[in-house]
Order: sequence, then structure tokens, then C-alpha cells
Amino acid sequence: MADGHAPLGIRLRPATAEDGFLLRRWLRDPATQACSGNRASAEAEIALARMSETAVCRIVTCAARPIGYAQAMEVGVRAGPQPPELLPGTWETQVWMVPARVAVLATIARLLAAEVFATTLAVACSGLISLRQEMMVRAYERAGFRWRRIWHDPLFGPAWLMLKERPR
Repeated sequence: MADGHAPLGIRLRPATAEDGFLLRRWLRDPATQACSGNRASAEAEIALARMSETAVCRIVTCAARPIGYAQAMEVGVRAGPQPPELLPGTWETQVWMVPARVAVLATIARLLAAEVFATTLAVACSGLISLRQEMMVRAYERAGFRWRRIWHDPLFGPAWLMLKERPR
């Protein structure tokens, strides 16, 4: 699955400058904001990831139709306090799609983590998921992430910290 393909016909392709309008449109949707935080913060985080030479920024497609966004970047890029479980070399992942479905979100998270592990020296992938996003936590669990603790995130408030260690 590290090649960007999945059984549900889900693919990850590199996000391009031409995707900016699509991303901004998705970020206006309240369901997306529930997964990604408020619109301004989400746009800033996407811009930061897109400026980074090492971040992974992907448009999620199903049957060649864009349905969501996924990104990963080394946790040291993000400012502010970090949970102590996030060791150097951990990559933070974010995934969303509209409308959200657990099986598809799990596939996206699994593909994104596989790409990070295949293309970087990441020791783990993490996800910080608002307590209000039960569906997203279930998706990350299906993708092989494990719950570690509740962390108070400045953007999401109380959030689950999910980790997936590099496969041996």
C-alpha cells in the first residue's frame, strides 16, 4: 500500500498549488472544521506543511475524484508544547474528507502512515484528535494507531493522542 493505492479505490496524490481553491472550499464545511480545527488555523497548518520540503501533503481521491486531504510532518515543525510521548522523529498526521466514513478515513490514515514510513526515517506517526471526533479515533484505530493519552491541544481542546510505531 506504500504506492498510494488501497482496496477501496482510494489514492493519495501530491497536493498542488491548483488544489488551493478546493482546499479552501472544503475548509468552509463545518464537518471538515470539526476534524481540522477552525478554518484559519487549518489553512495556516496546510500552508506551513506545503512550504516545508519534508512534509507530505496529499489530496485523497476515489475513482480519480478528490474527496479529502491528508498531510504529515515531523512534530518538531509545529510550535508549542508537545506531549512527551512524541519522540524526535515522530511525524504528525492529519486526515479529513467530506462526507466522513470510518472505513475510508482508516484507509487514508493507513496509506499516509505507510508513505511516511517508506519515505522517511520516522520512528512513529501520531494523530491528535478532538474528543468530539469519535469517528476519527475509530478510523485511526483501524489504521493501526493506538490511544496513548488525553492531551489538551490549544486548537482542539482535549484530544486523543494516537500513535503508530514504525513497523519492524
